[in-house]
Amino acid sequence: MTDSRAAQTDGAHLLVDALKLNGVRTIYGLVGIPVTDVARIAQASGVRFLGFRHESSAGHAAAAAGFLTGRPGVCLTASGPGFLNGLAALANATTNCFPMIQIAGSSGRRIVDLQRGDYEELDQLAVARQLAKAAYRVDCAQDIGLAVARAIRTAASGRPGGVYLDVPAAVLGEVVDAAAGAASLRTVVDPAPRVSPGSDAVERALTLLSEADKPLIVLGKGAAYAQADAEIRDFVETTGIPFLPMSMAKGLLPDDHPQSVAAARSLAMREADVVMLVGARLNWLLGHGEAPQWNPEARFVQVEIDPTELDSNQTISAPLVGDIGSVFEALNRHPSTPDIAAPAQWRQALAAKVAANTAKMAERLAEERHPMGFHGALRAVRDVLAEHPDIRLVNEGANTLDLTRNVIGMQHPRHRLDSGTWGVMGIGLGYAIAAAVETGGPVLAIEGDSAFGFSAMEMETICRYRLPATVLVFNNGGIYRGDGVNTQSADPAPTSLLQSTRYDRMAESFGATGFLVRTPSELALALKQAIAAGGPALIDCLIDPTDGTESGHLSNLNPVGIGAPLTQGIR
Repeated sequence: MTDSRAAQTDGAHLLVDALKLNGVRTIYGLVGIPVTDVARIAQASGVRFLGFRHESSAGHAAAAAGFLTGRPGVCLTASGPGFLNGLAALANATTNCFPMIQIAGSSGRRIVDLQRGDYEELDQLAVARQLAKAAYRVDCAQDIGLAVARAIRTAASGRPGGVYLDVPAAVLGEVVDAAAGAASLRTVVDPAPRVSPGSDAVERALTLLSEADKPLIVLGKGAAYAQADAEIRDFVETTGIPFLPMSMAKGLLPDDHPQSVAAARSLAMREADVVMLVGARLNWLLGHGEAPQWNPEARFVQVEIDPTELDSNQTISAPLVGDIGSVFEALNRHPSTPDIAAPAQWRQALAAKVAANTAKMAERLAEERHPMGFHGALRAVRDVLAEHPDIRLVNEGANTLDLTRNVIGMQHPRHRLDSGTWGVMGIGLGYAIAAAVETGGPVLAIEGDSAFGFSAMEMETICRYRLPATVLVFNNGGIYRGDGVNTQSADPAPTSLLQSTRYDRMAESFGATGFLVRTPSELALALKQAIAAGGPALIDCLIDPTDGTESGHLSNLNPVGIGAPLTQGIR
C-alpha cells in the first residue's frame, strides 16, 4: 500500500527547501509560535540554525552576514512581539545597505483584518513596510518559492537592504502535493546584476579629478561591501589621490598606507576641492557635505548604484551610476587614468598633518594612568592585534567606538564591523556571532559597558555554539562616563552604571573563560591567552570612571550641552 504522506509536503518544508535551493546555509533566529518547526526542519535538512536569546541580536547577525558575504542573511522570528523585536535590526540593515531577510510567522489574515483578537494579532506587513526596503506576504504554500525568490533579489540588487517576508501560520501548516510544491520553487539567477556606468560619465569624472588641485577619495562601507578591493586599490595607487576611509571601510587599503589621510580627516575635508565618494553618502557622518567641515567650493564625484541618492545634500558634478566593481573597471581601463596625478604639494601637506597628529596620538597612548584610561587599554589591544591582523573586529559604544576606531588600525577589508550609519547600540554580539560563523575565524568584540548591556545575554549563545569570539568590555561604570552625580535625589545619575558588575563571572557561568584586568599589561596578557585558546572568552577591563567625554565625539549634537543643567527659566 502506498503511503500517501510521502506524496505530500507543507509550507514549513517548502520554506526551508526554497531557502536551501538558493544557497542559504545558515539561519539566525529565535523560535516560537508558529515557526519552531521551521527551525527543526532546517536542521534536519542540513541548514544550520543558530538560536539567539533576543530577536534583535539574531537580526543583527543576519545583517552582518549579508555585509560579509554579499548574500542576504536570513533571520527567523516568531509572530507579534518576536517580529517587532527583529524590526530594529531590519531597519538598521536597510539604513546601512546590508542585504537581509527577516522571515516571521503571523496570525490569520481573516481574523487580523477584522481585529477579532487573534494570538499576537498584528498587521505585521503594514508595520514592516515602513522600515524595510520591501515587505511581502505569502498567502498560499505554493507561492513560497516565488516569495523567497523575490525577497532574495530585492534584498541583494541595486542598493541592498532589508526585506520582510510574512508567512502566516496557516501557510506554514498548509499541506500540498509534494511534486507540485517542488515545482513551485525557484532559483534566483544573478540576484544582483552588475550595472556599468556610461562612457560620458566616466570621462566627466576623470576630467574633474585631473583638474583638481586638492582631490580626495572617500571610501565608505559600500566600497568594502562591493568586494572590488583590487580595482579600487589600482585606481587609488595609479592616481596617487589621498583617500579617507570611513570606519567600516578601514582595511580596504591598509590603514598605514601612505595615501591614507584618516589621521588628517579635518584638514582633508576642509580643503579638498574635488571629492570622490565611493560607497559613501553625504549624510550626517560626512557633515552633509557642508561648510565648515567641507570646502564650500568643493565639487563632488559620486559612485552610486541608486540614482535617487545623487544630489541629496550637495550637487553631484560627476555622477557615476553603477555598481562599484563595474565603475572602477571602467575607470581603470580608461586611457587617461594613468595621467592623473594628485599634486605633490597637496599630498605633502596632508602627510605632514598625518605625521603631526600621529605623534600627538602616540603621546596620549604612552600616558600611564592609574586607574587605567581608554588610551592605555587600547595601546595594549593595538599591540596584541598587530600580531593577529586576521582577527575580525566588532566595535560599539561611545568613547569605546570613537577611540578604538582611531587607535586600532586595520590591514584587511571587511575586518571591522561597527555601529554604522545609525550609530545603533546593541549590534555587538550579534555581529560578532555572524563574523565567527560566516568566516570561521577569530573575532574580537570591543564593547563599552553600556553597549554590551544591549546584547549581553548573547554571551550564552557564543558559549552554546563554542564560537572563537572574545568580548572585551571597557567598564568605566557609565554611559559615556561613570562619575555622573544626581544632585536632586538618592537615585543614580542618568548615565551611571555599576562598575562593580563582574561581567567576567557572568561569562564564566555560561562556560566562557573570564578575565578581570586593571592594567594595560594585565589586559595584554589576558587578550593573548583568550586568542590562543580559540574559544569563548570575556575580559572585564576596568577603566577610570572619569575618563571619556559625553556622547563621545558627538557632544555637539546634545541640544543642552555636555551634561549641563537646563538654563534657569527653561521648562
